[in-house]
Amino acid sequence: MNKICIRHEDKYRHERRSPLIPEHVKELIRSKKVNIFVESSEKRIFTDTEYAEAGATIVKDTKDCNVIMGVKEIPMQHFEPEKTYVFFSHTIKGQPYNMPMLKRLMDLKCNLIDYERIVNERDQRMVFFGHYAGLAGMIDSLWSLGMRLKVLGIESPFSKLKQAIHFHSLEEAFNAISEVGYEIAGHGLPVEIHPLTIGITGAGHVSAGVQEVLSLLPVKEITPENLHCLDKRRHLPKNLIYKVVFHKRHLAVHREGRAFSDEDYKAHPENYTGIFENHLPNLSMLINGIYWDARFPRLVTKHYLREAFATGASKLLVIGDISCDVNGSIEITHKGTGIDEPVFVYNPKTDRPTMGFEGEGILVMAVDILPTELPRDASREFSDAVFTLIKPLANCDFSRPFAELNLPRPLKKAMILHHGKLTHDYKYMQEFLM
Repeated sequence: MNKICIRHEDKYRHERRSPLIPEHVKELIRSKKVNIFVESSEKRIFTDTEYAEAGATIVKDTKDCNVIMGVKEIPMQHFEPEKTYVFFSHTIKGQPYNMPMLKRLMDLKCNLIDYERIVNERDQRMVFFGHYAGLAGMIDSLWSLGMRLKVLGIESPFSKLKQAIHFHSLEEAFNAISEVGYEIAGHGLPVEIHPLTIGITGAGHVSAGVQEVLSLLPVKEITPENLHCLDKRRHLPKNLIYKVVFHKRHLAVHREGRAFSDEDYKAHPENYTGIFENHLPNLSMLINGIYWDARFPRLVTKHYLREAFATGASKLLVIGDISCDVNGSIEITHKGTGIDEPVFVYNPKTDRPTMGFEGEGILVMAVDILPTELPRDASREFSDAVFTLIKPLANCDFSRPFAELNLPRPLKKAMILHHGKLTHDYKYMQEFLM
């Protein structure tokens, strides 16, 4: 049986999540007879003592284990030959910053299983932190709005909020946002930001988390088709926030005028033209939570912002880019930001970002490890999802040919490398390695 090790997270100082919580480790050891080791960590949200009490062996490194589980990417110097690694590799889009890491794994003849590609028969992800990315992302975006308004000289109820990481629990964050909601309901919003409109892209787990947070505020949902009518209504109540959810059909149209099809858009995005910018003049905030790669039209381009900023055609104050595709769907997201420096202001006139809340332009929150701001809750939900896959990982003989691996379909589907070679579904990635 394989020895499974939960490794210490060392990509980011603030990364405190774990792929398996002590409660599940205890059950795996006692009921499933799985050998689980835990690399010692002083910052992990669950302590070494908690894992030891669950029956795990606490170790200083991963050298004696052959299946290594983490959360974020592993620094290349820690890889060991012919071992199996399970983590979010961020390689399937050919991300250039992770191609050296992938090449190193190949050179060492390692196996790589990526959580992002653990999917069911309908190609839906089974293991994810998306819900907590949405929760933390919306909390941080509301906090960012309050901070930005304060810099602009506008006092608002949102200035009472904190960044998600500074709340002791999700419950405490929800209570604080509910208090803001009561204040808005009773006293209204500042006239300078009325009507406050929040657009949300996507309808998956991220969007669900975003909308869960917004449900704590006095929110009225309207359709994208009715968004443009708001500013024409003279007497809108000041104690409401307007929420708009954009689905794929609101993002693009077929170049030949054909009816929009989700399936066709996913299969042939090159046949579509982006139309989302038509909605931007009426949005105060944009919360972006969609999947995107370079085949799809962008949502927000630098060209649009330059024109809109010059003519005063946009009231956009804040973009919460939860998807955080660098130079991607939100073209001005030039990098993923850190928890210590979570925001920047992009100036469309100069095409320059300035870290922090001050400056001329649009504020962008683009933290790329949002779920770790809620580490205990996020780890618990993730562990719930991955728990049933651990016993098969422990039992698998990875030395056998790929076709003979005794793994459940979702795990086998998620194996990018086997003995250092790209598996069939990931052969396309070879072009990114050249």
